[in-house]
Amino acid sequence: MAKLWMNMSSSPAMHRQQFGSNGSRWPQVRPVTESQASPGPAEGHYGPEKTSHRQILKSSALIGFSTLINVGLGIIRIKAMAVWLGPAGFGLMGVYSSIADLSQSVAGMGVNASGVRQIAEAVGDGDSDKIARAVAVLRRTAALLGMFGAVMVVAFSRQISVLTFGDGRHAMAVQLLSATVLFGCMSGGQTALIRGMRRISDLVKVGILSAALGTIVSLPIVCALREDGIVPSLVCGAAISLLVSWRYSRKISIQTPSLTVAQLWHEASDLLKLGFALMASALMMTGASYAIRVFILRKLGFDAAGLYQSAWSVGGVYIGVILSAMGTDFYPRLTAAAKDNDTCNRLVNEQTHVGILLAAPGVIATLTLAPLVVTMFYSAKFQEAVDVLRWLCLGMALRVISWPMGYIIVARGARNLFFWSELAWTTVYVTLAWIGVTAFGLNGAGVALFVSYIFHVLMTYVIARKLSGFRCSAGNLRIGALFLGTLGSVFCGFHCLPYSIAMVVGLIALATTSIYCVRQILGLVSLSRIPGSMLKVLAWFRLAVATG
Repeated sequence: MAKLWMNMSSSPAMHRQQFGSNGSRWPQVRPVTESQASPGPAEGHYGPEKTSHRQILKSSALIGFSTLINVGLGIIRIKAMAVWLGPAGFGLMGVYSSIADLSQSVAGMGVNASGVRQIAEAVGDGDSDKIARAVAVLRRTAALLGMFGAVMVVAFSRQISVLTFGDGRHAMAVQLLSATVLFGCMSGGQTALIRGMRRISDLVKVGILSAALGTIVSLPIVCALREDGIVPSLVCGAAISLLVSWRYSRKISIQTPSLTVAQLWHEASDLLKLGFALMASALMMTGASYAIRVFILRKLGFDAAGLYQSAWSVGGVYIGVILSAMGTDFYPRLTAAAKDNDTCNRLVNEQTHVGILLAAPGVIATLTLAPLVVTMFYSAKFQEAVDVLRWLCLGMALRVISWPMGYIIVARGARNLFFWSELAWTTVYVTLAWIGVTAFGLNGAGVALFVSYIFHVLMTYVIARKLSGFRCSAGNLRIGALFLGTLGSVFCGFHCLPYSIAMVVGLIALATTSIYCVRQILGLVSLSRIPGSMLKVLAWFRLAVATG
């Protein structure tokens, strides 16, 4: 979870993100009345008007729209790079990306993520002076840390190359990667402001423009230079994200306060206290990702590293939509209500409920259609990534369950508890990955993620109970068991049944799960908010009633 908490303020590779809204009414549709709408199993005694289901669905739908465009661009970008670079070159790109992410996590000191929390808290209090101070300190601190981080990467480029690749031949490329650290930290400061203010439509535009312009610029570079163009393409992508985020953050009218050095240091120290815990946690996650890629690279070679990178990217595409919604909309709302246990726990149950409904069809589809998905995103050369992708799907499913509970920790500002819990999970994950890769090869990395997230769900639930008295609602227990049971059955089918029978089982599970989840979601929203063309499709499947 640390990875996304850091990404909440840094417009990353993922994603990873962003959103706008439209509430048009369509007169030909018969709306559902409040009495007809189901409050959903997350908290049955709350009426629809007292729950956040609609807000969650609205944000998730808007994020989905943005991500759909980003995924389309990503497919073009990844497909081209996979063809031009092959598994080995794609693995090299994954390793360079891990170096850049790890360096940015260290340099950023978590201030962008903690800045989102401070701005959201100030917005919740309605304190304009506090907002102005938080924004000014965040921007200046992010820029200074970015410059310092870039200098450190240049200074230790040879050591990084030797640690990663076993020799110093890649030192020059690592030095060039230092620019991504500077640009990433500065861009994170801009997007933290947009996120903290919950300007969802601007986040949509930032995400789409960054992805579109990044694709336009990066593809010719890689096409012309092949492996030599990987690092320049990463640097250009980071620069574009900075320019786009800067443009939209400047649209927010906030008066710049005059701060003395002492005031700046005082405000920055508050930012860094929580930020350091978030940075340490994110460092663990990016460090774990880096370490696992090094394990695979050293033990299995560049081709295996490329296969793992491809499986990881595909496995995270759909879940990234849901987790991005949590970071963009749910986290600021939870921060504002963090002191109220009842409201806090209700929000977490509602987010979990909607997250499962949205995740189930996509995860089952990815698991069932894994060979087709891998070929579509990459090429037939990447078919060996199918098995590890299926293991990763199991771990990604558990993320949707554990992350809403985990947000309680950071919303409460429990720095020490947050740090030690993430250290425990990272230790389990890396240890299992080392054992798994050594014993089972590439699939061992996927098994490690799945088992580590079983541990993460149990640990996070215990912590959430301690902090806010959180209890998982009966409805969420039922729908969670149904989701995981169906997912497990489909997964086991591909290992125990003939392939054709397993595929039929998977497709049946996908169809029934999709119908169930759509029906449940329609019970949480007013049909008057759904575009008429979509309602006609739903009516054709007898999932909604359209009139006129």
